[in-house]
Amino acid sequence: MTRESESESGRRRGLDEHAVLLAAGLADLAVSTLDSAMGTVRGLLRRSDAAELAAQAEQDLMARGRLALDRYAAVPPAHLEILARHALARRAADDV
Repeated sequence: MTRESESESGRRRGLDEHAVLLAAGLADLAVSTLDSAMGTVRGLLRRSDAAELAAQAEQDLMARGRLALDRYAAVPPAHLEILARHALARRAADDV
């Protein structure tokens, strides 16, 4: 093997190791988050006002979903439409 291929192989191994470490870290974070969430759910199920909390959570999730859809589903105005509005605004400003 040449020095270049050895260094390239070492870089590739380093990137592979980096990817594996990132994946393992994400998996560990997901597991610990899920464990924490399950503990919270268990605690909520023991409460006497669980039905009221569930209704409030449903309303909050629906509002959050509505906001997310509004944010991502809204179609921005066409580029030419924006340019036409700017041109009309300039003409109106020049005529005044």
